[in-house]
Amino acid sequence: MSERHVHTPPESSGDAPGRGRLSGRRILIVGGGQMDIGEADTPIGNGRAISVLFAREGAGVAVADRDLASAEATVSLVARENHQAFAIEADVTREADVARMIDGAISGMGGALDGLVLNVGIGAGGAWLEGTSLEAWNKVFAVNITSHMLCVKHALPKLAEGSSIVFVSSIAGMTAGSRLPAYDSSKAALQGLCRHVAFEGARRGIRANVIAPGLMDTSIGRLASRGRPGRATTNVPLGRQGTGWETAYAALFLISDESAYITGQTLAVDGGLTGL
Repeated sequence: MSERHVHTPPESSGDAPGRGRLSGRRILIVGGGQMDIGEADTPIGNGRAISVLFAREGAGVAVADRDLASAEATVSLVARENHQAFAIEADVTREADVARMIDGAISGMGGALDGLVLNVGIGAGGAWLEGTSLEAWNKVFAVNITSHMLCVKHALPKLAEGSSIVFVSSIAGMTAGSRLPAYDSSKAALQGLCRHVAFEGARRGIRANVIAPGLMDTSIGRLASRGRPGRATTNVPLGRQGTGWETAYAALFLISDESAYITGQTLAVDGGLTGL
């Protein structure tokens, strides 16, 4: 993508100050670590940016990841800003880990959770249907949709009334284009799961929404561009790729009471790619 010189606010680079938008909240962020792709200065990813931003905005944060060292690195960034967070190791494709993670987050923060962010996904498998094996299909669905079902199954009864759940998905769930059938299909399924969770949670004022990032300059985004170089040249209407911080601010809005009348919806954070 040929990037123009476009003005970006401090929120886009993570330089804006906290404004107390989540003061007193207890939030579990699943997938709060970051993939190491072997680059010295990889931009911050969605989960790590969400963790840091939520703590900056006054929340107590539990950072869960299957890679404990990566989750602890996120916690170190939070501590550097004199805010509070702690790490939990969990593989959310395992139900026992999910149950332990939920209970550990509640215990560690001394009360019921009132926010849950699910930022877990992989794009494994071959290109096109011809290159998609049953093994790869099942693996992608286990991570991209079944793990989310397990998380909300165990979390929903223990969330405080008026809580908010955010699923971090992809515009691949809205429009085909990744060339990975399992990825596209699982991301579309996530919207269906979200709508059910929103329906079930409404009795207790619990909301659920999806964020669908587009082409983001994150570690996973850069790894995807290595495998499909044309991805980086996509003509985004706003003239650039997004940042993990921009995903984080969308999540902040949907977790906060500012979005109190929004549930069962999908918000594309894509620079206009799907809409324009």
